[in-house]
Amino acid sequence: MNTGLYSPDEFRDNCGFGLIAHVQGEMSHRLLTTAIESLTCMTHRGGIAADGRTGDGCGLLIRKPDTFLRAVAGVELPTEYAIGQIFLSQDETKAARARQVLEQKLNEQGLSVLTWRVVPVDRSVCGPIADECLPRIEQVFVEDSDCRTFYESEVALFTARRLAEKALSDDPDFYICSLCSSVLSYKGLVMPVDLSNFYLDLADQRFETSIVVFHQRFSTNTLPRWPLAQPFRYLAHNGEINTIEGNRNWAEARTNLFNTPLIPKMEELMPLVNRTGSDSSSLDNMLELLLAGGMDLHRAMRMLVPPAWQNDDNMDADLKAFYEFNSMHMEPWDGPAGLVMTNGRQAICMLDRNGLRPARWVMTDDGFITIASETGTYNYSSESVIAKGRVGPGEMLSIDTILGKIEFSDDIDKRLKVAHPYKEWLDLR
Repeated sequence: MNTGLYSPDEFRDNCGFGLIAHVQGEMSHRLLTTAIESLTCMTHRGGIAADGRTGDGCGLLIRKPDTFLRAVAGVELPTEYAIGQIFLSQDETKAARARQVLEQKLNEQGLSVLTWRVVPVDRSVCGPIADECLPRIEQVFVEDSDCRTFYESEVALFTARRLAEKALSDDPDFYICSLCSSVLSYKGLVMPVDLSNFYLDLADQRFETSIVVFHQRFSTNTLPRWPLAQPFRYLAHNGEINTIEGNRNWAEARTNLFNTPLIPKMEELMPLVNRTGSDSSSLDNMLELLLAGGMDLHRAMRMLVPPAWQNDDNMDADLKAFYEFNSMHMEPWDGPAGLVMTNGRQAICMLDRNGLRPARWVMTDDGFITIASETGTYNYSSESVIAKGRVGPGEMLSIDTILGKIEFSDDIDKRLKVAHPYKEWLDLR
């Protein structure tokens, strides 16, 4: 209801965001602590409640810390497994029901629960406002009983999650932060400096990773809630999707046209894009749908947030055909928007066509590459810097930690434009 004083649809945000990755994929606890230090240096970009201790939300999306998880799971884990970070009700009866429903939906998709683990937290770190709505936080370890491929297992996890969310829509405390074979989310309504004090896992020296996406939220377009802290399941977003109502409407209108053999009963998962969360969460919903449908992460983001290509007479014809073909299937999710994301292998930063959110990167001689809303987010020496720059309007920077390769927009677009015969497809219209 619009009281005349506050209308949530009219407000905009300017969060802090970034990522740190080791280009060669080397796992370390130092990379994690460096990411938390960087996030802490952007505390000024976030909102703080009246109690002085409850933040608008901050968090990390981390490449799965396999060695740590094997040490703390309490059971022997198979070679391949998925890990979920789950918010549950503090009411044990409601929490037990949520666990039972999630396990049932996982089983229906050929997945089996290996064990549940209570995530150790220090709730004294929370401010009174955050503590009052603090969820029970648990991890679920999942195995694919049918021994399918990685992508098939990910689709099964996505499907089970959506079915569980629908079945538990009457439980406002149930929320799946992440449920994936490659990444793990730690987030909440705490201050960045307190993140590793609240989540005791993050202070454990055995917790090692090679990619961390981080985010500090300035909550103005939706009120702070534990689930709305970022990053989401793939991305973190700084800015505003100014086209969000249109994007949500088009996503809903085109739902019946979405079709892929990878998701045979997609109608059971609808709605696929939420209307009650933030604009960032809706964009994350659409991205995860495209990835579940088998789309490459780079192409998915070029489809969702394309550069200004229509009036560029100097653009390569094949590249223009790529963007024109994509435009037939998806309207731009326009900002101003800065985005960072990871699928556990690649770490990507990109800006929308407006380029009104800063994103600067620096690479140091220890193999770290850092991209953030501002420079100097942690204490590296100037002598250690081997390269630096900025991500410009419509540009993308991608790090593949398996290949040990950094790609810029031209490299990515050259690969994308020849992946399919887009010009020929357009001629068939």
